[in-house]
Amino acid sequence: MGNQRTDEVDVIVDAWRRERPDLDVDPLLVLSRVTRLARRLDQARSSAFSTHQLEAWEFDVLSALRRVGEPYELSPGALGQQTLVTSGTMTNRVDRLAGRGYVERRPAPNDRRGVLVRLTERGRQVVDAAFEDLLCQERALLAALPARERTQLASSLQRLLATLES
Repeated sequence: MGNQRTDEVDVIVDAWRRERPDLDVDPLLVLSRVTRLARRLDQARSSAFSTHQLEAWEFDVLSALRRVGEPYELSPGALGQQTLVTSGTMTNRVDRLAGRGYVERRPAPNDRRGVLVRLTERGRQVVDAAFEDLLCQERALLAALPARERTQLASSLQRLLATLES
């Protein structure tokens, strides 16, 4: 394959092949790199969010509200489903975000006991700015791949995840 570079994963795989020639260690060629990439992505997310004094969970809740469009509101249950947390955890998170002025609770119009969580203007500004910084960080992570290869990689990962999540 011409100018194929060697990286740390290649070194690890070669060592396993030497020590355990009886095992097929080829999955490491892909999945160890995915793990290393995930660590880099976590670092990029932390960097983008900390610039705006946000925790990852705060961004997740605010972005779930932002993505639904105007008036940027969801029930606490829908927010919990989108961010994969329990109702008790979501109540605590909404309390903390409301304390920071990023969200507000309001009565649900068709349910006397129901509540909706709405993104405030301040919350919209902070989530938009953090999202822009995150995209900048993520573009930098992918900069070494031409657009065609990014598209192929996205398609391959989508197929893999679809089989694992079905």
